[in-house]
Amino acid sequence: MSREGRLRLKGFLDMLAAERGAARNTLDAYERDIADYLGFLGPRSPGEASSDDIRAWLGTLAERGLKASSAARRLSAVRQFHRFLYTEGLAPGDPAAAIQGPRQGRPLPKVVSVAEVERLMQAARQAAEAEAPTPAARLKALRMRCLIELLYATGLRVSELIALPVAAATTRERFLVVRGKGGRDRLVPLNEPARQAGLAYLEALRATGGDNARWLFPGDGESGHLTRQAFARELKVLAAAAGLSPDSLSPHVLRHAFASHLLQNGADLRVVQELLGHADIATTQIYTHVLDDRLKSMVRDLHPLADNL
Repeated sequence: MSREGRLRLKGFLDMLAAERGAARNTLDAYERDIADYLGFLGPRSPGEASSDDIRAWLGTLAERGLKASSAARRLSAVRQFHRFLYTEGLAPGDPAAAIQGPRQGRPLPKVVSVAEVERLMQAARQAAEAEAPTPAARLKALRMRCLIELLYATGLRVSELIALPVAAATTRERFLVVRGKGGRDRLVPLNEPARQAGLAYLEALRATGGDNARWLFPGDGESGHLTRQAFARELKVLAAAAGLSPDSLSPHVLRHAFASHLLQNGADLRVVQELLGHADIATTQIYTHVLDDRLKSMVRDLHPLADNL
């Protein structure tokens, strides 16, 4: 790495810390990634680098066996570094602007079966109906039942679920109006079991004096409501009680189950997009593997020449 390269890297890291408030771990990661790139350039100034240099460096990452996701992360750091040099007038251009990152296969979402969700929900219902040693323990069981019923009925993001208002448990409608990402409102379905679970939980909450004028799931943290981490921990405990692998379940997995099970039963991809609150249909298309399986089954079962296909 050239002396100028070290100076430019220090200036970039100082900018990240001062203007973006980057944490120490973030700064260390940027420093490692960009230092690797500058080491590849050797004695040359980063201001002299070309697009071909960056492509050649990416080639060395592949030769070293780095995964596409790791190479993409390093390229992102180098892109930001070159953009900084250009905007600060420290380089005549931005050679990274036209570089395309390595192709990354988008992983399929983890999905649990309908039977597994039913086992989970049955465990939650049994815990809520069982005699509890204390009012607090009963309330916790009722809360978990309400969370599970609501999540699988609506497909909410966990951040949307834990921040539901009290009114979500008292509505007489068969839907909820939820404010999602970007401040966009959407309608999500609310079935009768979810409504009843909400009412039972809210009644117990008020009986213990723990009701909150704002949040349906109040908490002691800074946000004032239940945290996603606490919900995720309690969900894993419930999964174990239901005889399921705790590692296979998370709030996000249940959201995926909501979408996948709808598609398996014939829902339109655009409808699922609206229910999930995805601004772009491309985000919802991670579920197309479900559609592929359904279409294959339809051809096999309905095509007049299916036996010959």
